[in-house]
Amino acid sequence: MQSLTPSSSGINLKSLTRIKIQSNRVNPNRLVVRCVYRFDSVNAAANTGTVSTNGNGAPPASYNNSAGHVGASRADWQSSCAILASKVVSQQQNTEKSGGGAGNITAVNGHKATIDLDLVPKPLTITDLSPAPMHGAQLRVAYQGVPGAYSEAAAGKAYPKCDAIPCDQFEVAFQAVELWIADRAVLPVENSLGGSIHRNYDLLLRHRLHIVGEVQLPVHHCLLALPGVRKEYLNRVISHPQALAQCELTLTKLGLNVAREAVDDTAGAAEYIATHNLRDTAAIASSRAADLYGLQILEQGIQDDTSNVTRFVMLAREPIIPRTDRPFKTSIVFAHDNKGTSVLFKVLSAFAFRNINLTKIESRPHRNRPIRLVDDANVGTAKHFEYMFYVDFEASMADVRAQNALAEVQEFTSFLRVLGSYPMDMTPWCPSRED
Repeated sequence: MQSLTPSSSGINLKSLTRIKIQSNRVNPNRLVVRCVYRFDSVNAAANTGTVSTNGNGAPPASYNNSAGHVGASRADWQSSCAILASKVVSQQQNTEKSGGGAGNITAVNGHKATIDLDLVPKPLTITDLSPAPMHGAQLRVAYQGVPGAYSEAAAGKAYPKCDAIPCDQFEVAFQAVELWIADRAVLPVENSLGGSIHRNYDLLLRHRLHIVGEVQLPVHHCLLALPGVRKEYLNRVISHPQALAQCELTLTKLGLNVAREAVDDTAGAAEYIATHNLRDTAAIASSRAADLYGLQILEQGIQDDTSNVTRFVMLAREPIIPRTDRPFKTSIVFAHDNKGTSVLFKVLSAFAFRNINLTKIESRPHRNRPIRLVDDANVGTAKHFEYMFYVDFEASMADVRAQNALAEVQEFTSFLRVLGSYPMDMTPWCPSRED
């Protein structure tokens, strides 16, 4: 209910032109009356500086020039609402006795109040219980890069009908999901040639998103340049650092004695060349980037290894329910305050004893405590690096083996967090062609 400015004038009940009556679901005879205060034409005029007058050219008696609206104190307003409620109830009872229906119109103080049937709760129907949309339908998926990036292709593979949202940084993609701007994020974590993307491992620990799936994308690199540019004219090749590393040997075999320059992403390199009309620079990117930015493909498949695959993880605000009816993978991170790397053997033995296969082990410096000091009377103070360990293993959290293994791991560590338990990507791929 809107608060009113105190005024010397009394309540003008004629300004109450809308009364909503709601039938109680438990007790149908009980009515709930909501008095909705509404500024009338006098109030609207007062706010705009004009006041409608009566036949004598004077403002209506209910108009309060100092307050600017019809009203009184909050206590008077509440008591007036109580009076209205009692009148509505009594008139509703008289209507029911006379055989009136739920859609009848009741007069209150000379004005009509219609029973709002939309406020009455409706029973569930079979359409309310229909399954959710197809997996990936109408989802907003954040990825790092610009259109044409491999991350965009991974988002399309993970969620075929999604609305892909480009982000200029990995951090932005994480925050887009946390702030409900996006429903999912698809981000790379490792490549078969270039290794791990350490930045995203750090962000997985910093943010509270959950891994809900993975997708493995074959990477097919192309050498792109503006139309009409020949390889002999090139002085520079730009791309993402991972792409440059994945094509180092091939660039040398092509006889390209050019400078290598790293940029944020592969498709961004193609966009940069097209935007600045650089005729001495080539980009390493996908064939889709060539189509999007009007570049020609000088060479295809320039990655050093045809089995070049990047693994992406799908992130969401809530975890999924682990199952055992299909292959699952679980990702964890752990550390120990005092024992450091010596705890790793005990953790790995917990999985080996239960025949749980590990697919990934990654160590990252402990951000809050990167160095540990150890006193030794013989050699003085020794400095040891402290690490966080990321481990992926092939088991679902619904599997008793995994539960027992993590229970044992928790005894050896001072910090343990499950990043996600999710289905493994089992789709086949062909390295001889672009996916």
